[in-house]
Amino acid sequence: MAWITASNIVTTNLDADTDSPLSARPNLKAALDEIIVAANGRGQADGVASLDSSTLVPNTQLPNTLISSGSNDLTLDPGSNKVSIQNFVNLLPTAFGSLPGSPVVGDIAFLTTDGASASKNKLVYHDGSIWRYVADDGVVATS
Repeated sequence: MAWITASNIVTTNLDADTDSPLSARPNLKAALDEIIVAANGRGQADGVASLDSSTLVPNTQLPNTLISSGSNDLTLDPGSNKVSIQNFVNLLPTAFGSLPGSPVVGDIAFLTTDGASASKNKLVYHDGSIWRYVADDGVVATS
């Protein structure tokens, strides 16, 4: 389903007292057709999401995957300052060389190799100055 097209809503025969109602009829019909498209497009593919009684988008209309556009990070910024995940977090395994170039305090990763190319398969976090292993707070090797 295609979404409404603003160019299909023409007011040239509707904006002056001297405009002919006969000339305005096709413009009104086209505008009403666009309104019908909008009404029928709620909750449909290529339309708009609907809202439930709590003014939230129903989970059946949310994507399974969120992808940021371009090279931007995807940021979750809940009003409660907490992101709750009910089951599991699956971090993409990464080698030391693929860790972010400018890490910040709180960055976490599932490290498959450290800087010395040893196989680690451990969770690491950045403390603001260096990457550390979560399990024992040991320093991640850098060479």
